Amino acid sequence: MDNSIYREIKREYDLKRQIAIDKSKRYKQEIYAKYPILEEIENEINMIALKTTKTILNSDELTRLVEQENLALKLDKLKKKYDRELKKIGITRDDFEAKFECEKCKDTGVVLNNNNYSMCNCFSQAMINETYKQVNMYKLDEENFETFDLGYYSKIPDKQKYGIEKSPMENIENIRKIAYNFSKNINDPSQKNLLFVGNTGLGKTFLANCIASEVINVGKTVVYQTAPVLMDKVIEYKFSYNKTGIEKEQYDKIFNVDLLIIDDLGTETMSNNKFTELFNIINTRLLKNKKMLISTNLTLKELYKEYDERVMSRLIGSFTICKFIGEDIRLKKKKIYG
Repeated sequence: MDNSIYREIKREYDLKRQIAIDKSKRYKQEIYAKYPILEEIENEINMIALKTTKTILNSDELTRLVEQENLALKLDKLKKKYDRELKKIGITRDDFEAKFECEKCKDTGVVLNNNNYSMCNCFSQAMINETYKQVNMYKLDEENFETFDLGYYSKIPDKQKYGIEKSPMENIENIRKIAYNFSKNINDPSQKNLLFVGNTGLGKTFLANCIASEVINVGKTVVYQTAPVLMDKVIEYKFSYNKTGIEKEQYDKIFNVDLLIIDDLGTETMSNNKFTELFNIINTRLLKNKKMLISTNLTLKELYKEYDERVMSRLIGSFTICKFIGEDIRLKKKKIYG
């Protein structure tokens, strides 16, 4: 683990946690200023809690039991009264709670499992994003299944132009279903990996982000990298004499992360060493049953020309091939929005 990256992300987590807590406190203060009775009831509740503690410490057993029962009844009445007052203004106790980005770790970065503390998946993903400088990963709030717009795809089929009977809209609807099921069943051993094939501007990267978003939301980790950058990092690591901790971590994540997304396969400058390493990545992850999504602007015929039989046999045999068709969406957006 790179300590400098860890410390930086930990500072970010501490800050956003404190911001969430401060925001909830300000909200509560604002409500109490408008409805003073709430603060009065809360003060009474706190006083009873204090009296209960003193009773436990200072009374004989019989007196303690009687007093505790009386105080418990008073406390219950006050809590019900407090909730009734909240209901009058249309809020609940939960509205006073801090709203953390990750409810699992409460933005601390750590979770408790079986009396052992471990790094939360959200923190692990933040480490991966920073380590790999995954720019696309910061678009997940904008690019996900809820924001995926079928309206940019034509309803008119054109077999001569696209090579299939379906219209671009029917085709992308089918691919979207495949992508969604893939993201929801990332641990299913029987589920194949995904290979996105098609020209630029047809939604391959957007759908890859949709999948990444869903996978991260269920607590899994994702490495998302373009083929040129990924292969360069692998080769640099393999032939480096002085391997750093961060380089080893980057390399290990490629094989062990829950989902590896390789974008723009075919744009990298290949060599015998890169062919070997690409096969090693794909084959090792298949053996470990670790899921992959690979996207390319090349056709299957062009892929066969670029890559050897070992790589192609894995892509054809272990991946569901999704062919993207239609007109360049980015050009359509420019026409619409100028």
